[in-house]
Amino acid sequence: MGRYLEFTGGMADHFDVLIIGAGMSGIGAAWRLQQLRPGTSYAILESRDDLGGTWDLFRYPGVRSDSDMFTLSYPFRPWRGEQSMASGESILSYLRDTAVEGGILPHIRFGTRAVAANWDGSRWTVETEKGTLTCNFLYACAGYYNYEAGYQPDFPGLGDFAGRLVHPQFWPEDLDTTGKRVVVIGSGATAVTLVPALAATAEHVTMLQRSPTYLTVLPDRDAFADQARKRLPPGLAHKVVRTKNVLVTQGFYQLARRRPDRVKSLLRRLALHFLDDPAYFAEHFTPSYEPWDQRLCVVPRGDLFKAINDGNASVATATIDRFVPEGIRLTGGRVLEADVVVSATGLDLLAVGGMTLTVKGLKIEPGHSMTYRGLMLGGVPNFAFCIGYTNASWTLRADLSHRYVAKLLGYLAKHGYTWAVPNEAAGERRPLLDLSSGYVQRALDKFPAQGTTDPWRVRQNYLIDVVRTPRADVTRDMTFGRGSTYFGPPQEDSSSASGASNASPAACRSAPAASTAPGETR
Repeated sequence: MGRYLEFTGGMADHFDVLIIGAGMSGIGAAWRLQQLRPGTSYAILESRDDLGGTWDLFRYPGVRSDSDMFTLSYPFRPWRGEQSMASGESILSYLRDTAVEGGILPHIRFGTRAVAANWDGSRWTVETEKGTLTCNFLYACAGYYNYEAGYQPDFPGLGDFAGRLVHPQFWPEDLDTTGKRVVVIGSGATAVTLVPALAATAEHVTMLQRSPTYLTVLPDRDAFADQARKRLPPGLAHKVVRTKNVLVTQGFYQLARRRPDRVKSLLRRLALHFLDDPAYFAEHFTPSYEPWDQRLCVVPRGDLFKAINDGNASVATATIDRFVPEGIRLTGGRVLEADVVVSATGLDLLAVGGMTLTVKGLKIEPGHSMTYRGLMLGGVPNFAFCIGYTNASWTLRADLSHRYVAKLLGYLAKHGYTWAVPNEAAGERRPLLDLSSGYVQRALDKFPAQGTTDPWRVRQNYLIDVVRTPRADVTRDMTFGRGSTYFGPPQEDSSSASGASNASPAACRSAPAASTAPGETR
């Protein structure tokens, strides 16, 4: 697609809103901003040379969605593709078309990485690799993947391996696995996608997993959606199918948490419809944890189980002793021979796109902060970040966040305020990301915590959020002001167990009453 607009730096440009990231979240944020706050000046800073985020980055064979497209797509732009579990290429095309249709492309500054942002009391100054910009409100929509590096364990003996090691996040264009022996290390969504895709042409593919993962079989087409499209106008059909899928996925999640044994039995029956070997299933697809302690991986049409049943793929559940010239030696002594090893070992996570945030020069550590409504940080003014659900399509929660940000901006404009800052929350701290997956657990200290009561609690329940979030009181536990009246969080004693970065209610100090509205601290 190429670079549409190159930012050359020079004199600082000022915007009402700066959006970080031109992936699914950033494009959705821009659309909602134009729709709900027309006339707002904004720019999107995208570090890569194309839009799409994750869907532009990941190019490994078979890359696809692991959520249905009727909930992963935008509510304001119906998904018209045939596949419910869509390919990465078709999702990227959908995002490009959305950006074109919405007139968003001219607002994107490609190849422009935001590295630091400082709040000076009245606005943000954002440092990029190409220059400086300023804005009234900063919205980080870069997701939480580190695009520069994936998680790579230190494999013993790797230098002895005579074959080729690749990470799926950086799939080589020249790699051809046709007729080769391939070992895919991992059992998450990436591995489950790669194995059947590679097995179609490779000599054999082995999925090497340390422990099993729960897998659920789903069709790649939605028969209900096909019928709805035939009988209803496109917009209405999309709403009906989206609602049905939300109810089904949320219902299944609740069933998994309340009746895990029933869900285990269901997943087993679905798998054995394609895998004609109950003992093999028991050995390699029966995890020790409960369903939805980790995100469920989707197997469209049972493709992974079919590849195993046909003999083109297999699973080894074991730990690695070391790499040897011919492949991987397992702790039991068995050697998996391989020409290519794919290290689908997980992702490295970053909070707020990896930017360094400071307020009046004081560095903000997201890991020491508490998240307000799951999208702002206590003590940090005019800043929001977008993060999706762990148990449903990312876009469902992202769109609610975009709408909330637009509502907050409207409140500021209506009352003549220039900034809003969440007060510091007290009480118990809980992880923001509630999964036991390794890639999540490795990064918990990088992310803000959530609380146990509103508005600091983050529910993983779209059915509740879609009712409550649009009606949420934007003034609750917030302080508002005008001009340069927010002096920032105080410098705390470095020995404080809670860290030195959180603003407290006392930090939201007011200038004279003429500048800050009395009674707006709630």
